[in-house]
Formats: sequence, C-alpha cells, structure tokens
Amino acid sequence: MVANIGLGFLVLVFLVSLYGIIASIVGLRKKSFAWVESARLAMLLTFPLISVVVVSLLILLLTNRYEYSFVYGVTSRSMPLYLKVTALWGGQAGSLIFWSWLLAAFTTAVTLRQWDRDREFLPWVILTGLVTLAFFLSLSIFFENPFNRFWGTATGEVEAVFQPQGAIPLIPQDGRGLNPLLRHPGMIIHPPMLYLGFVSFVVPYAFAIATLVTGRTDDRWIRITRRWTLVAWLFLSLGLVLGGRWAYDVLGWGGYWGWDPVEIAAFMPWLTGTAFLHSVMIQEKRGMFKRWNMILIIVTYALVIFGTFLTRSGVLSSVHAFAQSAIGPMFFAFIGVTFVISLSLLLYRWADLADEGVLYSLLSRESLFLLNNLLFIGILIVCFSGVIFPLVSELLTGQKVTVGPPFYERATGPLFAGLLLLMGIAPLSAWGHSTVKTLGKALWKPALVSLLAIPLVLFLGVRNGWAILGFWLVVFTSSVTLYEYGRAVLARAKRTGESLWTSLWRLAQKNRRRYGGYTIHLGIVLMALGVIGIEMFQSETQATLRAGESVQLAGYTVTFRQLDEFDLPDGRNVARATIDVYRGGRYLGELHPRRDYYWDANQPMTIPGTRSTMEDDLYVLLVDWQPISSQGATFKVFHNPLVNWMWFGSFVLILGTLIAAWPDRDPEPQRIVASSALPVHGRAS
Repeated sequence: MVANIGLGFLVLVFLVSLYGIIASIVGLRKKSFAWVESARLAMLLTFPLISVVVVSLLILLLTNRYEYSFVYGVTSRSMPLYLKVTALWGGQAGSLIFWSWLLAAFTTAVTLRQWDRDREFLPWVILTGLVTLAFFLSLSIFFENPFNRFWGTATGEVEAVFQPQGAIPLIPQDGRGLNPLLRHPGMIIHPPMLYLGFVSFVVPYAFAIATLVTGRTDDRWIRITRRWTLVAWLFLSLGLVLGGRWAYDVLGWGGYWGWDPVEIAAFMPWLTGTAFLHSVMIQEKRGMFKRWNMILIIVTYALVIFGTFLTRSGVLSSVHAFAQSAIGPMFFAFIGVTFVISLSLLLYRWADLADEGVLYSLLSRESLFLLNNLLFIGILIVCFSGVIFPLVSELLTGQKVTVGPPFYERATGPLFAGLLLLMGIAPLSAWGHSTVKTLGKALWKPALVSLLAIPLVLFLGVRNGWAILGFWLVVFTSSVTLYEYGRAVLARAKRTGESLWTSLWRLAQKNRRRYGGYTIHLGIVLMALGVIGIEMFQSETQATLRAGESVQLAGYTVTFRQLDEFDLPDGRNVARATIDVYRGGRYLGELHPRRDYYWDANQPMTIPGTRSTMEDDLYVLLVDWQPISSQGATFKVFHNPLVNWMWFGSFVLILGTLIAAWPDRDPEPQRIVASSALPVHGRAS
C-alpha cells in the first residue's frame, strides 16, 4: 500500500508539473493572469505532493521492505536507523527523487515571493522551474523508478513496477546494505549540500531566462536573485568541502582531492558561479558585463545538469559515481536542448544587453574583476577538457585515456596563484579609473608587511620556490584584507567614539556584502594555506612492523603495540591496531588505524588513525596484517603539514557567506519599468 501511494503521487506530481507548464504557456499566449496564477498554484502543489513520495520511500527503507530493488540495494537489517534514512540518497533511484524534492522546495519558495514589481517574470520563472522538475521526475518514472519490485518468472528474476503476467513476488530476507564508503558522517551531509547547491542555481537561471524573454535590460533580475545565488554558492562550497573531508577520512590515500572526474563535475559550476558573483557587482555598479553575466549563469545551469549527468549516466568510472544507467541519453538531450534555447534567447537580446559604460583603466576594479573572471574560466577550460578527454579519446580511438592529477595541478596552479593575487589587489582599486600610483599608495603598507613572510619561511627551512611564492601570496592577501577592514574600523571608532568591536559589528551590518566578501576572502586564504602545506610538503612511508618495532617520519616515531580482531553487532568485522606516537622522545598518545569489513556488502573500509593539530596531521593506515599480531602488520604513514587550515578556513568562508547573504531591505525605491511586460490583470500573490 505504501509503495502504491508513493508511486501514485510520483505520477501525480509529474502530471501537475506538466499542467503547470501548459498553464504558463497558455497564460503567456492569452496574456491571462488567471492562467498564470493557475500555473503558480500548480508549482506550489509540487512540493507537498513529492513530499508524500519521499515519505513513502523512507517508510519502505525503515521497515526493511527488501522486495523493492532500491531498498534491497541500499539497506540491510544490520544498518542503524540514521543510515537507513540517509540511504534515501545512497542509490540512483532515491537520489533522483531527493534531487526533485529539493528542486520543488526551492522553486516553490521563490514562487511565494511578492511579484507586484516583477509580474512579467512570473510565468517564465514557473515555466523554467517546472520544465527542469518535470525532466527529473520523468527519469524517476520511466528509467529509475524506486518502486520497482522483484518478481519471479518462468525465465528468471525481473524488476518491474507492476506484476508481470504469471509472476510471483520475491521477498529477500536481507538487503545488500549501503556501500561502506557511504557510511560516514561526511557522506550523510555531503550529497544533500551538493544537491542544494545544484538546485539553488536553477532560480537565478530561471530569472535570467525570464529577463531575456521579456526584454528587461535593467539589473532587477540580479538584485532579486543575489541572495539565491549566494545560498547556492554556499551550499555548493559546503558540499565540496565535506566531500574533501569524506575522502580524507575514508578513501585511505592521505589526501582530500584527487581530481576525480565526478569531483571536477561538481567543481565546475562552482567556478562559473563564483565568477558570476563577482561580475554581477560590475553590472549593478556600472551597468557593464550584462552579456557576460547572462553567459555565466547559462553555463552554470548547463554545468549543473552536466555534472548530474556525469554522476548518474555511468559514462565515467569513479568512486563517487552511480552504476551504469539508461538515463545518459536523456540527460545529454536535455542539456543540448536547454543550452541551445538559452543561447538563442541570448543572441536574440544581444543588442539590448549592450554595456552602459566602458573600461577606462586597466587597473580599475572593473578590469581586475574581468581578469578575475577570465582566470576562473581558464580553470574551467582545463577541468572540462580533462573530464571529457577520456570520452573523446574512447570515441575516436576505442581506448579511454585517463587524465591524471599532475595535468590539472600544473595547468591550474598558476591560475589559482593569479586569483589569490587579485584577491589582494582588486578590493583596493577604484571604480572607473585607477593608476599605478593610486593603487600603489593603497597597497604599499600591507605589501611591505607581506614581504616579511619570505625571510620567515626561509628561516623555517622552506626552499621550494613555488612554496615560498604561495606563502607570500597568502600573507599578502590576508594583510591587504585585514588592513582594509582594520582601517575602516579605526576610522569609524574615531568618528563615533564607539569601541572597536562595536565599530566592527556595525560596519558589517551597514555593508554586509562588502565585509562578508572580505571574510570569505580570508577563509579562502586560510584554505590556501592548507593546500600549500599538503601539496608541497606531504611526506609518506610504509613499513611492516612486528609488535614493539617502530618507523620514523618527519620527526615522529610510530611504534606498533598490538592488533585486535573482533566482530560488532552491526555486522562488521574490525581489525584494529594500537600504535604509540612519539615526537622528540615525548609520548603524544596512541592511534587506532583499522580496517572494517562489512558482511552485508562484502566490502572493507579503511579508517585512518589521525593525530591532528593546526601544525600538521600524522595520518596512519593499516594496510595489511597477519592473523597473529606478533607476525607483523603493514602500515602506511603520512605527514600532512597545515592540512587543518583547510577545514578551519572553510568555517570562516561559511561565516562570510552568511554575513553577505543575511537579509536586508531592498534598496530600490520604486519599480523600473520593463521594456516588454506581460499585460496581465489582477492582484499578484
């Protein structure tokens, strides 16, 4: 009964989405507000309807209904309750439903806003959101239905929604269980954050399409979607960071980013989204980059769908990807159609999107922001070419040639360094016109402070030229940011008599976007410090040790004490080593690297033993062992300097984004008249 309800509501929400699409089109053709309002109500109905589908799936997961292939594939009786809940997005079919549920939530939320000033946008926003939602719902209904059952037939076992002729239901006694690699706190939160980031970008894209169709050439659509874009960027950033933490804790290779194709697929819309967040400021301030901003948001939306396609189509081999699926061609067609339509609309409105200003100075803030955007696009081109190269090589030669991390690191390293430099220079440049003299006057004090970093790192023993450059860039950018913020705080405190803390707080309140951006920059600088540490100075060793024997690395001594094997009630066999850690002859404590074997999934998972400080991580893996610990165990030991600044910087980045995105009053006093409005009548909700 529960599955039938879920399936029925899945079909119903798909039909409601189709109705909303048709109602929007009819409302536009007839210029009827009644039809547009009907489409809006259909949009509002999608979220509660698909919520019933999600609840139905959760009930099946929690009640061990293994006759359904999705439940069988992602749960088992030994799994705890919270993992059965998170298994909703642990498989292909469930994750598509979850994606659609989040999309319905966001499109419903944006539909609830007041539309009095922007009524002509409403039908196009609804149409864009519902077309995207209907596409994902169609994948669930026709290709990856989570309510497929196991049936026994004369020719064997089949999966189908409805009972085949003469078949009898098959009910397995237990499921295969969730992939052990996904049974980690990071993977509980990581996919929802990525999905939230992906679906949030649909909102600014929908308003961009509405702008192109209606012909409004002002920046109203950017002002409406600014916070939506920041929220999307925040969630996508969180998803990437949490994915890195999951990889660091679970995959057992001592790092957090392996330039995996699916990792890159999630990173690419972050690149264009970040470029968009910077360039829209130029349009708001100077009336420039209108065409460029449209291109960026169109490409971001296309990359969101493309990244979802890469993860779910099975065309790429990755620990992050789902198995081979028939939905690949559908995704490819949808990407192609939406991209062609978007570009056609852009070309149609190309003349209307002419810039209102020009670049007067190569050192103006507009020029530096443009250079910032070009660096982001350069990184995107490197990433995109690396991802599709194996597919193109296989298509042309029959052999899949994989692009490895060295390619990405060598190609993107200078571009990231350029971005870090611009983060320090651009905030101090002037709008409209800036010279070497004026910019140098603003920069010389923090630049002088940053030069102290060079003798300091040399004194600490750093001899790698790229590392020295990286540390200097970190100190330079953070010095400029803190100097600019500190100067404003001191000026306000002197003028108003407020305390420094009060001045700091009220400055942030007065201009959340500016000072939230400064905080975001500080977070990225701190993350860059972690990247430099592990990329430039990571060291490793591997040794087979008997009880009492030791291995040394980077001043640490690791001594193997014992190894224990035992079974846990949740269906795991655990082999856990106990090792003692010393540094400079001082005992620092014990670590417990282990290997967990999950009987339901017939798969092991390696859990490192880690000693973490802000200075470094000592990261120890249990690679192999003999049944009796006295015969020896093999360990792989990594020394990861400064890596925890990566995680600390991510918290600062989140704080800055929350400051920048915190709601405030719309500064526009009145509506800007559109060049082509939908002449509907009645009161907007």
